[in-house]
Amino acid sequence: MHHTDLRHINLNLLLIFEALMKARSVSVAAQNMFLGQPAVSAALARLRELFNDPLFERSGRFMEPTPRAREIALLLGPALESIAMAVRQPAEFDPACSDRVFHIGLADDVEFALLPRLLRQLRLEAPGIVLVVRRANYLQMPGLLGAGEITVGVGYTTELPGSVRRQALRTSRVVLLRGDGGTQPLDLDEFCARPHALVSFAGGTVGFVDDALRRLGRERKVVLAVPQFNSLSELLEGTDLIVAVPDYAATVLAARGGLSVQALPIALEPLPVHMVWSQARDNDPAERWLRSRLQVFLGEEGVQLPSVSST
Repeated sequence: MHHTDLRHINLNLLLIFEALMKARSVSVAAQNMFLGQPAVSAALARLRELFNDPLFERSGRFMEPTPRAREIALLLGPALESIAMAVRQPAEFDPACSDRVFHIGLADDVEFALLPRLLRQLRLEAPGIVLVVRRANYLQMPGLLGAGEITVGVGYTTELPGSVRRQALRTSRVVLLRGDGGTQPLDLDEFCARPHALVSFAGGTVGFVDDALRRLGRERKVVLAVPQFNSLSELLEGTDLIVAVPDYAATVLAARGGLSVQALPIALEPLPVHMVWSQARDNDPAERWLRSRLQVFLGEEGVQLPSVSST
């Protein structure tokens, strides 16, 4: 569709479509938009004609969006937000006096290891703001941003929609944690022979370490997979288990005592940690302030890295 074709589209129709996506009900959407139900029904008919798709199909008391409707919603949300930002008068943001609610997405390792330092600083600079944190891995991040459920996210990311901006915050090394009191670095044979733990949000037992080992014709045995980093200290201490984790997570875990940090006996590519945000939020003064805090306190200099024994 060319820009000139937009003259034939009523923006209110798109707002009604967005309301229908959220409510999944004509009557509820009408109530939320302070419109009569016949007006919303008529708008739905025009939307179906515009997009040449049913858009919503009855399922019990509610309507389920079609695949085409979900595709439209993913693209439309950032577009409508961009329009709103364009016509909204920018206001100065004073963090010390603000009660703004921020919705951010964090990978589990970032939430565990880096969020506490950030939060302490935010409490000093902006004691009245509210921070709502969603756990978001690289698969979830694009959808949460596209749906407007978060405005900024931090973690490892891969492919992102064109409406999302990305900035590298830091590069992390992967290191080894052990809780058996050993001080000698493990060679590759010992590393493969030891039982491994793995942090896996999906509950799998294969990770990027296995990919690197496979390229060397080697393999390891994962005997424990957990969904988050927080419990690793208690799980590993006093056992023969070892685990490969990002260096900033290793710093926090080792500081609790009982675990030591060593270099891996294999070479792994450093893992980037990205900050991603909706392009529609580029000029929001409050969001710009938050992104500056994320950059400073989650970035390369934000957390002291561990000293690592090497082979």
